[in-house]
Amino acid sequence: MPERSRRGGRPASREKPSQAWFVDVLERLSPLGEVTSRAMFGGRGIYQRGRIFALAFRERLYFKVDVESEPEYLAAGMGPFRPSERQTLKSYYEVPQGVLGDPELLVSWAAEAIRAAQRSARR
Repeated sequence: MPERSRRGGRPASREKPSQAWFVDVLERLSPLGEVTSRAMFGGRGIYQRGRIFALAFRERLYFKVDVESEPEYLAAGMGPFRPSERQTLKSYYEVPQGVLGDPELLVSWAAEAIRAAQRSARR
């Protein structure tokens, strides 16, 4: 069921990832176990066992990075999450299309994003 906007009960889907795209992403992440999501900033936060490790925004997926995992994203030519011209979150980088298209590789990169989230929580 689509989320409802605060005004008039109309679906609030202008900036949010399309339902079908997002459901597909969640299904492909299901091997990680206990993957959930919550609405945030016009997109969705994706959590594993209550810890955020990914963002979905405008049909793009971003994984949590740290000093250990960021070089892989840079080598693939990917950049940080920029929800607007004035805001950049350097702790989340866009997932390359080649990774999105490969279910095993997607789960592997997601597992590394979960480890990055765990490492940052310990600091």
